[in-house]
Amino acid sequence: MTLSCLCGQVHVTVERRPEYINECNCTLCSKAGARWGYFLPSEVSVAGPTKGYSRADKEDPNAEVHFCAECGSTTHFVLTDGAVSKFGNTLMGVNMWLADERDLCGVEVRYPDGQAWSGVGGFGYIREPRVIG
Repeated sequence: MTLSCLCGQVHVTVERRPEYINECNCTLCSKAGARWGYFLPSEVSVAGPTKGYSRADKEDPNAEVHFCAECGSTTHFVLTDGAVSKFGNTLMGVNMWLADERDLCGVEVRYPDGQAWSGVGGFGYIREPRVIG
């Protein structure tokens, strides 16, 4: 599946559909307009110019969110060097708002309460999951 930003300069290709999608309500995810599907970095290729951003309000942020350098669409995130040293390079997020929803039929969307998350342990959820399609 190949997804693209609004202007078409960035293309993100994934080898499979995500197992589930998180639509988190934390400030980073909601302000970035992101709905994350998770993949191994080896399952994702990104083509085109992006800019990265890591949260300045966190001492050691785990994610660097990437945006199209031209239109500003959120495209994906990678783990920061600090996160890779703690967890390994095991996770990459792709903004599934860039996908055609028809390609995601049957995938569950979850709604984690990132605003209330302490950063330790699992998430609480703000509502029940739904299945696309």
